[in-house]
Amino acid sequence: MTECVVVYFSRSGAPMYTHEAVTLTTVANAISLVKQCRFERYDSARHDSGKLYFVPNDTLLAGEASSLGIRGPDDVFGGVVPDALVKTKAITHELIDARAERPKAWCCGFPERVRGVVLPGYTVFSAEDARRAAVRILAGGLLRLKDPLGDGGKDQVVVSSAGELDALLERWPQDRLAAHGLVLECNLNEATTLSVGQTAIDGLMLSYYGWQRTVTNNEGKTVYGGSHLICARGGWDALDRLPMGREERTAVRQARCYDAATEEFPSFFVSRRNYDVCQGFDGGGQWRSGVLEASWRSGGASTAELAALTAFVQDPTLQVIEAAAIKQFGRNRDAPRDAIVHFRGDDPQDGPILRYTRVIRRLRQAA
Repeated sequence: MTECVVVYFSRSGAPMYTHEAVTLTTVANAISLVKQCRFERYDSARHDSGKLYFVPNDTLLAGEASSLGIRGPDDVFGGVVPDALVKTKAITHELIDARAERPKAWCCGFPERVRGVVLPGYTVFSAEDARRAAVRILAGGLLRLKDPLGDGGKDQVVVSSAGELDALLERWPQDRLAAHGLVLECNLNEATTLSVGQTAIDGLMLSYYGWQRTVTNNEGKTVYGGSHLICARGGWDALDRLPMGREERTAVRQARCYDAATEEFPSFFVSRRNYDVCQGFDGGGQWRSGVLEASWRSGGASTAELAALTAFVQDPTLQVIEAAAIKQFGRNRDAPRDAIVHFRGDDPQDGPILRYTRVIRRLRQAA
């Protein structure tokens, strides 16, 4: 039986903004209330790992998870993967061909299985492979170049010519390219991003679909600004019973296929999964939909997921919860009266920001 929920900052985790670390603590505290146990920050000197539930800042590697006593999805909010490459965007696309460069950890089976549910694109680990991939993609329109380690829409650039790509590759560290790769993907116009996912704690599962919003940050850049979710009590079949449009149903189907393909990764397990699905028009005017990436850790939508899960725990008759996690930049921002505020103030790196969650609707049946 779990005695304590702990926030854990992984030794291999990406740096976090202050507001992200505070929100992670909010998520961990909410989980402790669901599990009815205490909440603390992890301290290896005094915690018995066998009785802990971990809320890490990043997807964990199998070796690190094992050293903490994490044996399965009941021990962690998020996921455990066999290699660092698996927790990045790099896994989404295939290599350009059989002779393409690749690291030892590369898994061919996963991108082969998800080929039909992602956007046209390639993952490359050398400048030459990037140039060859770009020729194919640019023949149909603009391409989007992504750093596999980036998140929230950062570290991406739209490329319109081979010359532009060459200029970018000249500045890109070759050792980083060989280790982490680059993603080249067809760029979509009039694009929207949907979120599809699941969260499971102590045998209670919710599944959701929803929409992401973008906002302008304090530097004038367009970034992720939160998620609006429709959460159903139960597994993927619970989503099937909900009314939704063609676009949303397509996103759910594609995310489920992407999720099922994770069986290609040995020692993989997960309790929280989120898949971003982008929909829009390619350079030829064709409507496309495809999974961009996975998040197997606490993310921007997690406060909304936990608000819904808490409502399901408190009222077993509820079947559907509509909730939103909101991020706003700038000063003099106000949250609605019914909102749960997670952060309001000046982040040392990100500037003035407000983060809050609202539960919008509670339904006892799908409608």
